[in-house]
Amino acid sequence: MNIKFGTDGWRGIIAKDFTFDNVTLVTKAIANYLHKVQRDKKIIIGYDNRFLSDEFAFCAAKVLVEEGIRAYMVKSATPTPVIAYTVKDLEADGAIMITASHNPPEHNGLKFIPHYAGPALPEITDQIVNELNSITQESNKEYDNEEIVFIDPKESYFNHIKEIIDIDLIKNSNLKVVVDPMFGAGVDFLDYYLNSLGVSVTTIHNYRDVLFGGEMPEPKPELLGELILRMKQVKADLGLALDGDADRLAVADSLGNFISPNQTLSTLMKYLIDYKGYSGCVARTVATTHMLDRIGERYNIEVLETPVGFKYIGQKMIENDAFIGGEESGGLSIANHIPEKDGILAALLVVEMVARTNQSPSEKYEKLQKEFGPLYSNRLDIKCSESQKREIIDMMKDLEVDQIIDKKVVKRVEIDGLKFILEDNSWVLVRPSGTEAVFRIYAESKNNDLVKKIQKDMCKILNLNYNK
Repeated sequence: MNIKFGTDGWRGIIAKDFTFDNVTLVTKAIANYLHKVQRDKKIIIGYDNRFLSDEFAFCAAKVLVEEGIRAYMVKSATPTPVIAYTVKDLEADGAIMITASHNPPEHNGLKFIPHYAGPALPEITDQIVNELNSITQESNKEYDNEEIVFIDPKESYFNHIKEIIDIDLIKNSNLKVVVDPMFGAGVDFLDYYLNSLGVSVTTIHNYRDVLFGGEMPEPKPELLGELILRMKQVKADLGLALDGDADRLAVADSLGNFISPNQTLSTLMKYLIDYKGYSGCVARTVATTHMLDRIGERYNIEVLETPVGFKYIGQKMIENDAFIGGEESGGLSIANHIPEKDGILAALLVVEMVARTNQSPSEKYEKLQKEFGPLYSNRLDIKCSESQKREIIDMMKDLEVDQIIDKKVVKRVEIDGLKFILEDNSWVLVRPSGTEAVFRIYAESKNNDLVKKIQKDMCKILNLNYNK
């Protein structure tokens, strides 16, 4: 049985790895874990718009009932952050979310969200995986369909969001917005909320398509051409795209500029400080922009660096009261919400920021660069053979680098992968993929040319084939 929990849950190919039998086994393992930690009152069950997600969710709900745990299952596809909030709202002992997020259509997955309403940490998923070794497929317990409670958390979530977002400001903004939920679980959520606030909304891809239009439901620029086209047609101020389970956000402005997650996170951090009075510390992953550090230094705010994965950000939000936490892949959350990334909340914060400042996201970031200095980021994925991957991982353990391009290395960071800080505050991070023979090389510097040179030189040091 090869079931592993990765950066954000267990994922596999439908009918090959992700089967009803395996969902049953994993759910039983979660039930066993809950019984052992004496958290066995009730569990929320959610699912996205993928093929068979609703049936996999019902399978999980049935298993929980058989195991003596009350199951509260949503009536329709629901975003991951809404499920996480419902754990908090109903004081549940956790949730099972059937989703493969932004993975290709042939994949599905299962996330366990513990009682604290954020991603499960490795210490929890390791215990669940250990339980898999001691369970069997058979069950002699009776199951009663009436023991599954069906819920619709849509309005409860929105009522909570209204306490965080300045809804009156948005109502009076006269903004035009195009929303793309990419056929995912965000269908009829973000657009519904904006419409209810009087925003002029145009929505595309707002129905269930288990093939996601033949693409991955990942809001990256090369997959959002239709969003930009529709924005031009309706002369929209903003374009907002969600991934397959609506926990990530992509932003475009009226000029067709894509605002990177790093840029969105930076502008929102500054906005929360200047306009909403947030204070405390900030959490970012090791791969996320150091623009947050520059802002933090100006305001005497500590910036906490974590491994890649929002579960580590969520941990800092719980333990250190970080008022904003985020990652370069498009996930963020803020204080007084949940320690789970939330694309819907992030989108509404961007709308509020634009409405209050009367500046586009790209104008906000340009202003930020003028104040704190320019920073440009990029991620490069380099494929290699499995044997080469193993060799390079071994080499990285003792790799000493004095300089990259013509810049002296002043700091080595081993929080996750291998990161080098250079004398001009540029940096480069190398991380092997957990599932593929791929190395991810992140870099950040004061201009794009330097970023590319740093990545190229890092590839040379590691004997990787630089192909850009």
